[in-house]
Amino acid sequence: MQKNSQRLKAKITSFLFLTCYLLLGCGSVVISASPPEINPLEIKTPDPLLPETGDRALSPAERLKLTQALDALHTEGTELLQAGKVEEAFVVWYRELRLRRALGAIAEVQALGKVGEVAWRENRTNDLSVIIARLQTIQQEAEAKPPVDPELWQALGVAFEQVRSLKLAADVYEKFLAFARQQQDGATVAATLKTLGKLYISWLNYPKAAVYYEELLAIAKSQNDPLNQVNYLQELAYIYDQLQQPQNALLAKQQLEVFYLQKADLVNLLVALKLAIAIDYDKLQQADNASINYQETYRLALSLQQYGYAGEALQKLAELYRRHEQPEYALQIYQILLQVQEQTYDYYGQMKVYDQMAQIYVQQKDNSQALLVLKKGLELAKSLQYQEDYFNDQIQKISADR
Repeated sequence: MQKNSQRLKAKITSFLFLTCYLLLGCGSVVISASPPEINPLEIKTPDPLLPETGDRALSPAERLKLTQALDALHTEGTELLQAGKVEEAFVVWYRELRLRRALGAIAEVQALGKVGEVAWRENRTNDLSVIIARLQTIQQEAEAKPPVDPELWQALGVAFEQVRSLKLAADVYEKFLAFARQQQDGATVAATLKTLGKLYISWLNYPKAAVYYEELLAIAKSQNDPLNQVNYLQELAYIYDQLQQPQNALLAKQQLEVFYLQKADLVNLLVALKLAIAIDYDKLQQADNASINYQETYRLALSLQQYGYAGEALQKLAELYRRHEQPEYALQIYQILLQVQEQTYDYYGQMKVYDQMAQIYVQQKDNSQALLVLKKGLELAKSLQYQEDYFNDQIQKISADR
């Protein structure tokens, strides 16, 4: 019983650590759990797998033999993990990681990232702290010995992502981006901007992501690259939606609309885009533009038999008319919406529309029409066995007021 309690306490501690670790973004190695007294990456015991070379570098044959041995060790650790022997797996992996240093920083960083990702998945906070600390040491050593090794910096960025240290990953990529700009390496600049954009989206840091995707869009425009323009505009539309910036979102979507109209294989995406544009106009309180785009969405969706979007466009158009105190137009739209819903056998949608129509009739003091549509709604409610009491109550209330 006491042993189970200790295990539960350990799991809770690990869970709380990882939660804080992710929320805080891991600006540096801020690990709440105590590191092990002996760093398993710094054990100096001679290993039979490592050839005695003195001060000379490993020969190509020695490097190949060691690489094959370490790959076998990594596989052994994986098999132990799959067998539920987690502690034994990490003992094997630490041996591998110590020996990987002999193969150079890139090989070591790649191995650290792989094992660190397992440590993160398994909630092994001490192991995670050891691995992140080693990655940071390698980064510091690389910064102290210019010039920048592009492959090493890429490996460091990936490894920090694998251990979910997103702030440290971003820091590496930012420095690498500065180097690429200095070298005027356009391809590397674009690739790094894309990496940073995706990283910040995954981190929900949309303002930073927007900066990188705007630059990527500008690059794609300067290169007359329509494919990437579409990709970056889609990302920007999403980002600005998340930021609740309808004006910026609208600009991105309007540019996308041009591309969608030009390419036949993108036409099916146009309906959802037109609806999103209408919604942005609605949010910006540009009622006329919103109305036009809702109507265009409906007609386009109907022509492409995308009835779900057609119904949604009509629903939002009716709501727009109701907000702007044009109930007669709203009622007309609801009638069209009912026809669309009948085609798709959307009984729940029809029931809700009858309720919305009844609300308008009650406001107009037209109780006869209100009762008529409520009774139709009640029929559907009975067939669905849902909200029957609500419709009965509304009918009784209005009947009593007549």
